[in-house]
Amino acid sequence: MIATAHRVLLQLRHDPRTVGMILVVPCVLLTLLWWIYDEGGAVFQRIGPALLALFPVIIMFLITSITTLRERRSGTLERLLTLPLGKVPFLLGYALAFAVVAVIQALVACALVLGPLGLEVAGPWGALVLVAVLDSLLAVALGLFVSAFASSEFQAVQFMPAIVLPQLLLCGLLVPRAQLPPVLEYVSDVLPLSYAVDAMNEVSRQASPDLALPVAVLAGFIVAVLLLGAATLRRRTP
Repeated sequence: MIATAHRVLLQLRHDPRTVGMILVVPCVLLTLLWWIYDEGGAVFQRIGPALLALFPVIIMFLITSITTLRERRSGTLERLLTLPLGKVPFLLGYALAFAVVAVIQALVACALVLGPLGLEVAGPWGALVLVAVLDSLLAVALGLFVSAFASSEFQAVQFMPAIVLPQLLLCGLLVPRAQLPPVLEYVSDVLPLSYAVDAMNEVSRQASPDLALPVAVLAGFIVAVLLLGAATLRRRTP
């Protein structure tokens, strides 16, 4: 597992475009919206925490799914699975590598919004970082899972509108979840990004935020999706 994680990290280190997309693009998007909303005005203060939960998820989902699919199409995955290594440890190796990158991404994004962009939060900044890290790990797990069902990088990208965008629409960013039609509110209750946004909003508004439920739900989703990914893992894409 450690060897797999080390190999993936070495590959990412020698791919500056991917590193830039992971670390720079979320910061650029957050800065752009800060600029659009009156340089950190009331609107940005209201939606900033939710954006901090959403942008890294979108980027990590794409990077993880495409990278894993590329490994399968190149035959690397098939060769590695001939070794005495189970699917779960193998997938955990990939998850560990991308988790390291996700933690760095979350720290960079949080440092930007809490520092130069001036996002004001009532709760401890450590709680904000924790939720941001869990959000990125969720994206990693989802990316690893959907990569098993795509046969090309283009198909991997196509999964984003099906997996991520509905959650973006129903997470409470556009309309508070309590104001959604009843059916959509029930759907939002079973989507992990809804809990990510709820946790971010809780940290931004409460000096002592109660994050037990959203953190437990996010952690549960991460573990469940990784296990599903291991169950559906194929050696090679046809």
